[in-house]
Amino acid sequence: MSVTPAIDFDFFASHLPQAVDALRTLSHSASSALDKRLVELLKVRVSQINGCAYCLQLHLNWARLAGVPQRSLDRVAVWRDAPDFTALERAALSWTEALTDPARHEGLRAARKGLAVFFTPEQTLQLTVAIAAINAWNRIAGPLNFTPPEAV
Repeated sequence: MSVTPAIDFDFFASHLPQAVDALRTLSHSASSALDKRLVELLKVRVSQINGCAYCLQLHLNWARLAGVPQRSLDRVAVWRDAPDFTALERAALSWTEALTDPARHEGLRAARKGLAVFFTPEQTLQLTVAIAAINAWNRIAGPLNFTPPEAV
């Protein structure tokens, strides 16, 4: 009986380095012009929705390093009911949820309209690609059960 090797990030990176490079390029190109704190907050929310422990811990760590307040990280799962988020963050979080779980989110058009108040078309495109990129990472790291990094 053969044993299936553990598939973690290092295994993934060593066996499909082009995929890792492509995902990293997509992630960085989309979010480089956006506020890093906002992008990390959105990545945390996407990873929560998708149940990806690896990406959730990674982006919690990076969010802390970027200066996202701990209170915001503690309450991002309930952002609609928490007073900690600006109108801009709420618009971005609504868009994030609409793109991450469209079957459960009927307000895609409303979320897009809400973005127009705070984001240019270029920024909306960047947000959309950043959200798509973290969703792609989640759909690899989550099902393969990558071991989460240590919390910082």
